[in-house]
Amino acid sequence: MSKVVIVDDEKMVTSAFKTLLKVEGYNDVNLFNNPKDALAFLKDNTPDLIVSDFIMPEMNGLEFLREAKKLYPEVSMILLTGYADKENAIKAINEIGLYKYIEKPWDNDDLLMNIKNGIERSHLLENLRNKIKELEEAKKQLQEYSTNLENIVAERTSDLSEANKKLSGIINNCADAIVIIDGEGNILQVNPACENMTGLSENSLCKKKFQEIAYSQNKEDSNDNKSGLIFGLGEDNSEILLRDYYIINTLSKIHTPVEISFAVISIDENCTADKFVGVIRDVSEQKETEKLRDDFIATLTHDMRTPLLAAIQTLKFFLDGAIGTLDEKQKVLLSTMLQSNEDLLGLVNALLEVYRFESGKLELCKTVFPVKNLVEQCYSELLPLAQKKNLKFEVNYELDDDLHITADRAEIKRVITNLCGNALNYTNKNGEIKILVKAQNGDLIFSVSDNGNGIPQSDIPHLFKRFSQGTTKKRSTGTGLGLYLSRQIIEAHNGKIWVDSKVNKGSEFSFLLTNVITEGRV
Repeated sequence: MSKVVIVDDEKMVTSAFKTLLKVEGYNDVNLFNNPKDALAFLKDNTPDLIVSDFIMPEMNGLEFLREAKKLYPEVSMILLTGYADKENAIKAINEIGLYKYIEKPWDNDDLLMNIKNGIERSHLLENLRNKIKELEEAKKQLQEYSTNLENIVAERTSDLSEANKKLSGIINNCADAIVIIDGEGNILQVNPACENMTGLSENSLCKKKFQEIAYSQNKEDSNDNKSGLIFGLGEDNSEILLRDYYIINTLSKIHTPVEISFAVISIDENCTADKFVGVIRDVSEQKETEKLRDDFIATLTHDMRTPLLAAIQTLKFFLDGAIGTLDEKQKVLLSTMLQSNEDLLGLVNALLEVYRFESGKLELCKTVFPVKNLVEQCYSELLPLAQKKNLKFEVNYELDDDLHITADRAEIKRVITNLCGNALNYTNKNGEIKILVKAQNGDLIFSVSDNGNGIPQSDIPHLFKRFSQGTTKKRSTGTGLGLYLSRQIIEAHNGKIWVDSKVNKGSEFSFLLTNVITEGRV
């Protein structure tokens, strides 16, 4: 329910307002003959619209509205003024930022329309403010979440870097021997433990094959190229654990029992493993620590993978909504932000459309396109509405099928959809609607006619004005911007839009686009 505040020092005026608004269904109307009483009321009550007279004793309307503006800057305010006060009123309105001024005596229909639009404007601004507030709060929470996530990633990255340092230190100081070989078994690199285990320096080892320093007591392995590990590992690129192997110490001639774990670390262009790393463990000393090593490697792998997966998947979480293991609070936060954005976009778009077209400036993106294709698209989209009302809905063309025009396709589509949509809305069931599209001397003419109720001649001059619904009769609950926007679009194309209508016989809306037919397409 909308709360309306009326201030006028003449009781006859406030009484007339009360009667007029009550008839129109406004039940929460607050009337005041003294501005100071109205201000006292406003301190405890939030209005949707304020209407004030200009000339009043003690405090004039501008002084009153200026104080009211401090309390409710987004509420629409209308100033009632006489013809003689018009210039001063306009100047003051620009200074204060009021919504509208209305001259006395006013037309009731025009007054009611301005009251309705003012209330809608107040609600729209209030909703926009609330959505902005919600979005700011959601953004704040998201920033906090992002900050926390960045801190986690930074922490994990630091842990990873530290882990890499530890791993490097472990490799160089590991009691296990580590060797890197190629697919032929040639030794490429070893660690100090491997040097100690074999009794050879890294330079000497890198001149040998791995099969020259290791052997197996398993006869099958021994018969297979002295090891059986290189070719088997190279075929399927899988990891392999070799047991019952011995490493020969060239200096001491000691044969140390070991377990050798080999893994692929590089794959060539043919997807064949060409480098392997082997961990050679002295089984006699390491049996008791085997479990600890496995646990360490598992933990390290997990810690390395978790921050990487978190970093990679974060963007996907936001885009596809698959938040994964996030808790409910985080899911609500993301959903709220998405919904708030969508709602805010809708409100902002509505405001932008109003102010963009009210300014009379429209940036067109003209392209060359087949006009018949565009009309057919609009017709297909609206056909279900016509069928629902059992309307006869047809299109006639007086042009070539391949005729192209140069215009803003999206904006012309908006006009066609709006004109046809109005015809569908205001034509009674079982009625008839006809679309005519024709080319004439380089111009394009589009018309849509119906056999609906028609529009009184007195209302036609106001039909294409902003917020006008085309008639003094109630036709819809819309904003009245459709025909106004259509006129702006057509005029931006240097065209013309008009209507012919007779009450109880129907209406025909038409527009003309001059010199739009592309040469060679006629």
